[in-house]
Amino acid sequence: MSGTFDHVMMRVEDLDESLDWYQTHLGYEEKSRWEADTFTNVHLGPEDVHEDGATLELTYNHDGRSYEMGDAWGHIAVRVEDVYDAYEELMDAGVEDYRDPDSCGGRYAFVKDPDGHEIEIVQRDHGARWSIDHTMIRVEDADDALGFWTRKFEYVHTGRWESDTFANYFMKPEDAPEEAMAVELTYNYDGRSYELGDAWGHFAVRVDDLRDDWDTLMEREAVDYRDPESCDDRYAFTKDQDGHEIELIEN
Repeated sequence: MSGTFDHVMMRVEDLDESLDWYQTHLGYEEKSRWEADTFTNVHLGPEDVHEDGATLELTYNHDGRSYEMGDAWGHIAVRVEDVYDAYEELMDAGVEDYRDPDSCGGRYAFVKDPDGHEIEIVQRDHGARWSIDHTMIRVEDADDALGFWTRKFEYVHTGRWESDTFANYFMKPEDAPEEAMAVELTYNYDGRSYELGDAWGHFAVRVDDLRDDWDTLMEREAVDYRDPESCDDRYAFTKDQDGHEIELIEN
């Protein structure tokens, strides 16, 4: 089992405002929508997103609740041809200045969406403009986290960055195209712990056969959180070692 990431979900407090922000500033288009009695899900992405690229799922709950960001989820990163040009474009459009390229060594930059989700801007020579490059999560034990993604999902390292105080590890399926989204595991050396909050929801991984791949995860001692039967055989959920939720959906 080595399915690519299908989407990453975040919760928003004003759906219209969030849709306007992503459609105006990142040029996203609505790919699909699900209207339920109590919530709405909207999938967004660039018009020319790769067939193995990930989309962004915005979840809006109709009860007007607010959310806690927590710090166990970090950010999504989106691809551009030139970080400086892209950041200046966002500033000219009225996006709030958060972390400009100069403050990040000229290698990347950060903005925030209307709900405070952080968005990293990274320079890449592949993938559609503004497509999702990776999603960063923080982990409390790097060995456990790396073991989870390699053993449970058969992911491999695609890059790493070691500094004096932290390490970043990038993971995706071995045969995934470069346009596919990666997960960035951030491990801080000071032994801190994290709060999940509820402003971020989950990753979703595409699998070939929901029941068979779920059984494989159970054989590999993954967390049985929401099995396929409890989700009407449309999807299922497990969790990583730190509690980040991972949805399985069938191709």
